[in-house]
Parts: sequence; structure tokens; C-alpha cells
Amino acid sequence: MIRFQHLSKHYGDKVALADLSLTIPSGEIFGFLGHNGAGKSTTLKSLVSVIAPTSGTISVDDLDLAGNRLAVKRKIGYVPDSPDLFLELTAGDYWDLLASAYEVDPTARAQRQDELVRLFNMQDSISTPMADFSHGMRQKAIIIGALLPDPDVWILDEPMTGLDPQAAYDLKLLMRRHADEGKTVVFSTHVLATAQELCDELAILKSGKLIYNGRVDQLLATMPDENLESIYLKLAGRPENDEVWRELEGADQHE
Repeated sequence: MIRFQHLSKHYGDKVALADLSLTIPSGEIFGFLGHNGAGKSTTLKSLVSVIAPTSGTISVDDLDLAGNRLAVKRKIGYVPDSPDLFLELTAGDYWDLLASAYEVDPTARAQRQDELVRLFNMQDSISTPMADFSHGMRQKAIIIGALLPDPDVWILDEPMTGLDPQAAYDLKLLMRRHADEGKTVVFSTHVLATAQELCDELAILKSGKLIYNGRVDQLLATMPDENLESIYLKLAGRPENDEVWRELEGADQHE
């Protein structure tokens, strides 16, 4: 279980996250939705200790993050919002680095790495520098590195970006299986259809504030004739009296 209590992050006068409080239960896929700058990545980066919140607390399995940072980090596998990391390393070197940091048993590591490499079709790319990869191949390498230690908590920031359809499908299966095993998957996405397909619960952020937190099926039940995309846009999109929005809608209706 992950718990955020009154979490805020300020950059000078700019409020990136404002008094966020929510609980993410184990055994579920939990999604963060929101426009660019809504606070999704700020929340996830605070959880994985990439940035420090201005105020508030985070706990994972009843361990306070501030007082148990290393223990919490060992529970988490993290895919950041950009795969442009450690580009001077080969994919294999990067995975060695992660396996060493997490002190993964060599036998278990070899078996899990082989499974993930074959799943994401990277058998011929292990010795290739990550700088030579396409965006999608870098994304696969980062995902394999995050999942290699088999952590209880997966934190995935826009994990499908750049993936080919097969890799995206396989990752979604892995996410579902991980949650079904009683563990935790937290991810952010701009693809509302993916969120509707995968999420058990979600949080919608707008301008750093939480505007919805609850089960996806309950949210869909509030507007039975709408999908998640249209509901999300009603909650977090432009107001209907916005001039640009009205002009765009009017042009669309006349096409």
C-alpha cells in the first residue's frame, strides 16, 4: 500500500502539486491522468525519491519514505518519463548496473533477464550502446531494467510511449499479472483508452490538484453513455464556454 498525505511541491511561486492525499492499495493497477503539467510526474518522482516534496509525507507498506529511503527504493522498479538515460552504456551493462544495485541473485537474474529479453525481442541488442537505439528500443531497455529485480511496486511514467504494438500489449499483460499477484502497479498515461482498459482505480490531476480519485467502473457509471476519454475531458479539459474549444467544435460539426 502506498499513501500520500498532504503532499505538495513548489518551485518558487509555482505550485506543481497542492496538498495531495490518496491511498493506492496493493493488488491493483492504479493510474494517474492529467494534462501536461498537471502534477503526475511530480507525484511519481517524489515517490521514487528523484525529487523532494516541499511538504507532506509518503509511505510504502507502512514505511515512511523520508526515514526509510533505501528500504523503500528496494521495493520499487521505476520507468521514468524519458528513456534517454545512461546512453553510454550497452543494454547489458545497464541491466548489470540495476542487478548489482538491487543485489539480485545471479541465478534468478539470469532466468528473469532471459525471459524479459525474449519477450521484448532484444536478444540481438544486449551488446549495443543505448545511444544507438531508437526511442522505442531505449524504452524497452529501461523497462527490462526496472522489472529485472522483480520489485513489488512498479512505478511506470508513460511506459507505452514509443513501444511497438506487440511490446505495448506484452507490457500490459505483465502489469495485469503483477497486480493479480497482489502487488502494485502505478502508471501515468495520456492514452485514455489504455487507462480505461487497465486501471482498477485512478486519480485525475488538474493544475496540481486532485479532482477525482476512485474506481474506474464507478466513474464510468456516473455517465453510462460516455467513455473515459469524454468523461475525463469534461472533468479536466477546457470549459465548454472556452472560445477556442467552441470554434473547434463548430468546425468539426460542419465537416
